Amino acid sequence: MDAHLTPAAPYLQAEAERRFPSGATVEARFDIPEPGFSVTVLFGPSGSGKTTALRLLAGLERADRGSIRVAGAVWSEAARHLHRPPQARDLGFLPQAYHLFPHLSVAANLGYGLTALSAPERAARVRELLTLLDLEGLGDRQPGELSGGQQQRVALGRALARKPRLLLLDEPLSALDRPSQLRLRKDLRELLRTLGVPTVLVTHDRAEALQLGDRLVVMDQGRVCQSGDIQQVFDRPTDPAVARILGVETVVLGRIDAIIDGMATIAVGSAQIHAADPGGLDWQVFVCIRGEDVAVERGSGPGAGSTVRNRLPARILALHPEGSLVRIALDAGFPLESLVTRQACADLHLAEGDQVCAILKAAAVHLIPHD
Repeated sequence: MDAHLTPAAPYLQAEAERRFPSGATVEARFDIPEPGFSVTVLFGPSGSGKTTALRLLAGLERADRGSIRVAGAVWSEAARHLHRPPQARDLGFLPQAYHLFPHLSVAANLGYGLTALSAPERAARVRELLTLLDLEGLGDRQPGELSGGQQQRVALGRALARKPRLLLLDEPLSALDRPSQLRLRKDLRELLRTLGVPTVLVTHDRAEALQLGDRLVVMDQGRVCQSGDIQQVFDRPTDPAVARILGVETVVLGRIDAIIDGMATIAVGSAQIHAADPGGLDWQVFVCIRGEDVAVERGSGPGAGSTVRNRLPARILALHPEGSLVRIALDAGFPLESLVTRQACADLHLAEGDQVCAILKAAAVHLIPHD
């Protein structure tokens, strides 16, 4: 192959494992294609290995197999017993606990790792960070005098002070109360965009992942189950375990009765539904339906309708208020969940035992082949 046709190596290429004495293994297996701004989210339930994977990148855990390369530099290669320590990896790391020095001012916290710079250079970099992080006028304050969001920005600034090649964030909003988390998600995304540093972020919060991420790496029991563009992974999980991790409420086994003109007819429990045929299906499939894609109307409806929409007679089994939303457990011939607004639930006067019609578009039904 001609040199000019050789594909460029990814900016970050991680293919490493950490093996623990207990027998557990955690893998960091993903890449960041290009330098510059992007947020790669490590996502999964507690104990899935997300933080260990992040620590492998940081050099806080030594890989027992494989390698990690960033911007052409080898950070870790187990076969050659090569392991760069964290301070030699040119990265910024923000743990769950910000670990700000309570006895130092904001400015001193920001400049703590800049000992290689002269005093004037260090002061100039601190001023730059104060402006960038919207902390102007707060340089002389102690961390205890700041809000949670301000403390988070100081900790982020300290991680970025040396202009790293890679930024690692471990649950960066978890130390904040829920209203602050909701308010600061957008701010954090815009700040990371301004900084232009490739970022790997750990979270188990679905909304946080969707709002902050560009790429998604789904982890479970120490292994990477699926990775790719964040919306694509959320919309098209490749196996039922990933679907459940991603918060798909209804994951049930079905049987394909027919496929006509790209539309599959599937028997699920005692019901029949329609879904777009993704190809490559056998007769058994997993049917995945998100609660927000299921609308509820009064009356039982006429049963399965056109290939555009599914109308399923259903009975309400339970109503579970969740803030401004209500989760509705339905018996539609198979267990089905709907997520509607509290106002819609009140307008329809819904109650347990009511007969209703569950409505969902065929395009909202995702099919996974049954191996």
